[in-house]
Amino acid sequence: MHWFQVTSLIDRATPKSLTTRLSSLVSERGLVVERDIAYGAHVRQTLDIYRAGRESADAALILFIYGGGWTSGDRATYGFVGAGLAASGVTTIIADYRLFPEVQFPAFCDDAALAYAWVQTNIAGNGRRPVVLMGHSAGAHIASLVAFDKSYLASRAHGAPEPTALIGLSGPYGFDPTSWPTTKDVFATAPTADIARPVVQALNGGPPTLLIHGGADELVDPVAVEMLAHSLRMARTSVQGRIYPGIGHSGLILAFAQPLRWRAPVLGDVVAFVGSL
Repeated sequence: MHWFQVTSLIDRATPKSLTTRLSSLVSERGLVVERDIAYGAHVRQTLDIYRAGRESADAALILFIYGGGWTSGDRATYGFVGAGLAASGVTTIIADYRLFPEVQFPAFCDDAALAYAWVQTNIAGNGRRPVVLMGHSAGAHIASLVAFDKSYLASRAHGAPEPTALIGLSGPYGFDPTSWPTTKDVFATAPTADIARPVVQALNGGPPTLLIHGGADELVDPVAVEMLAHSLRMARTSVQGRIYPGIGHSGLILAFAQPLRWRAPVLGDVVAFVGSL
């Protein structure tokens, strides 16, 4: 497939069809990849680590939670995200998590918190290195709940330092997942809608946050960025926002891949934010 064909399809193809192909075709030099590491007992409680050939002993780490509507996804599909970040000097961990219908809310948030605990214990030295939570789409929803609702880390990562920062990519932060037709079954176990809404949980405050969204996103309205930013400002939490004109929901995450970075500066913006912490 020629890259001009890929770019013409980005914003109307399914994310998995293109992300899988990019992860298999795109490689970065000088990386060390550790695969299939268990952070829990379940088969989906597994992660991969993407490292630069050389890394500082106190450099920041990213724990990336991918999207898929809480019903699909796998870490290998997003290898191009880990490779791009690692090649830019940021060691990145990509974690799988349990999915609906096997589980319902909040099991996937519990898994993200458990993966975070593993990273703190096994790589970050329990605070010696900064750990940034980053997610795309449903993964941004999960990562933001873990960052804002302290109960997840209290139960799954007791004693671990809180995340140094949060990066949300194309996240659905404001909608009510307990009543939305395509998600109400996933979130049927939520005692209240607000427990599952990052815009509400952000009023508790959280770590410094970077929110990135595509201006042409037809799956998650870009207004989600302003909604979450407003809540964070109300809680006096530092927040930055980026809207990329002409970029859709899938196009934003695909811009991490080497042949497609010209479409949006998402990799550079993420690396610069992490470097500023």
